[in-house]
Amino acid sequence: MWKDSETELDFLDYDYLIQTVQNIIKDDALLPASIGVYGDWGSGKSSLMYMCKERLINEDKKIKCLVFNGWLFENYEEAKTAILGTILDEIYEEKNLTKKAKDIIKGLYKSVDKFKFIKSTLKYGTDFLMTGGISSLLGITINQVLKSSQEKIEATDIENIQSSIENELNNKDLREDIKKFQKEFASLLEESKISRLVVFIDELDRCRPDTILDTLEAIKLFLFEGKVAFVIGADERHISYAVKSKFKDIEGIQIDIGKEYLEKLIQYPIRIPQLNADEVEIYIACLLLQSELEENDFQRVLSRIIDKKKEDFEKFKIDSVCKSFSETECIHEKIVESLSIANQLAFVLSNGLHGNPRQCKRFLNSMYMRLQMASYKRKQLDRKILAKIMMLEYIKPRIFNKIAEMAANNTLSKELELFENGTSENAYELKIWREDSWFLNWCKIKPELSKENLNTYFYFTRTSLDEKISRISTFLSPVAQEILEQLLSKTDVKLQQAIKSAANISDSDAATILEAMHSSMLAETTISSELIKAFLQFAQKRIELTNDTLSYLQSFSGSQISLGCVGYIADFANKTNKKVEIIEIASQWDKNKSGLRVSIERSLEK
Repeated sequence: MWKDSETELDFLDYDYLIQTVQNIIKDDALLPASIGVYGDWGSGKSSLMYMCKERLINEDKKIKCLVFNGWLFENYEEAKTAILGTILDEIYEEKNLTKKAKDIIKGLYKSVDKFKFIKSTLKYGTDFLMTGGISSLLGITINQVLKSSQEKIEATDIENIQSSIENELNNKDLREDIKKFQKEFASLLEESKISRLVVFIDELDRCRPDTILDTLEAIKLFLFEGKVAFVIGADERHISYAVKSKFKDIEGIQIDIGKEYLEKLIQYPIRIPQLNADEVEIYIACLLLQSELEENDFQRVLSRIIDKKKEDFEKFKIDSVCKSFSETECIHEKIVESLSIANQLAFVLSNGLHGNPRQCKRFLNSMYMRLQMASYKRKQLDRKILAKIMMLEYIKPRIFNKIAEMAANNTLSKELELFENGTSENAYELKIWREDSWFLNWCKIKPELSKENLNTYFYFTRTSLDEKISRISTFLSPVAQEILEQLLSKTDVKLQQAIKSAANISDSDAATILEAMHSSMLAETTISSELIKAFLQFAQKRIELTNDTLSYLQSFSGSQISLGCVGYIADFANKTNKKVEIIEIASQWDKNKSGLRVSIERSLEK
């Protein structure tokens, strides 16, 4: 199994991206600089930054690199002062610092304390100022205010005092402190003999909007003087959302304020591309080989992969590596097996998971956990069969649930054989998916499953059959989680936001969202028309889920469907050209609620 964290091994062929970041950092003419490493959740931003950090340190010992994780400080310390303090802490640990450098650091620490104090004061208000332990604040003291007034301060005057203090803090003295901080910090770098300071900002995707903005605002302090570079790993959509949430009450804004903010702050944007099928195959193969081979053998294979990719990366195929090892070598068989599984999974996962490295790793981890669980019960599962079944679980959860049910009832083999033989027109229980190209292609993937007893495999995947919305949503990317929350909100504004974002998520996320919504609706005595509307409009945006949607509708009882849902169901049927199937489902509903079929037929005619 593989740890879900950053790596210093480049399985993703990010070398050209790493070198681009390094070249900016090493060019004095471009410093100070802010570099954005943009990519989706799980795309490998952290790994890219860690690999870049290690290479910089190995090339030049005078380069000071540090990683700041704002998520770790969240709820404990204000992000802006946390990053300032972290940078000073790292520099203070440098060996052979001169007395002058140490004195500068002490002065900078005082500045950070002042910034922190100001933030706390404005956050907690006048009550905090009046507690007796604090006697002065940037020249304004409570005692001076009392002496000058010569009278007791009434409660109504406290607000005016607070306003005066805030004005003072937000203006001249604070601006002077910031300028002083910037100059002293540039002097510190020069005095401490640090050739350049590189700060990698990680895990911003996990932070709240206010933490994201505080972190980015702190960076601006350093972008005026000195050889400093900030490398910020982030999903652009999260930053834009954080900015928009801050300025949401400002009327008349016609520009994309999130995009404008990023363009002003980030000077050099570098985007991580989505992995294609060949790259996913290489990535999965490397993970499997790392698990299967001894360290020395794995390094031999990895070196061979790197060398052959350098020859011509466009023409490189992972199976060429297998041919470079003799069949007599003991590692040859393991290489063949790993490459076979990688080839089996690559196309499906590159499309269904948007070529997302983290999702691919989670898939493999889940597969290996199940293999281990089976071994503890003295059962041996075939990796290829398990991998094929899990493709359904991840990409087509509705079909996965259906065939698990059929396997338990011993009705699966005959129907699956029809699909494998290309005679699916005779299928009954799986007939909804007779025109589903994804499922038809899946049936053709080796090995064929119609002759296999799959109940043991479903035994070790049964936990996923019972997942409800709270558990299902934990498998979603942050963007997909937000879409799910918007769809379940029952408000038109959030529904439109979700529909607008629907095309930006992977097939796996889209299928999981639909499954989560189905689980939510299935538990309701009467399904609200707002949920049916959100469910069907989302499904219309993801046309590959049309047949799954029909199956989900089929699972509802007619008693759950209100007349308010009829218009949305008819609209879905018209726009997806599934009138016949919807009328058939309505006929089943009619058994529990007479009149539903007639109402839907009338709506279809309008």
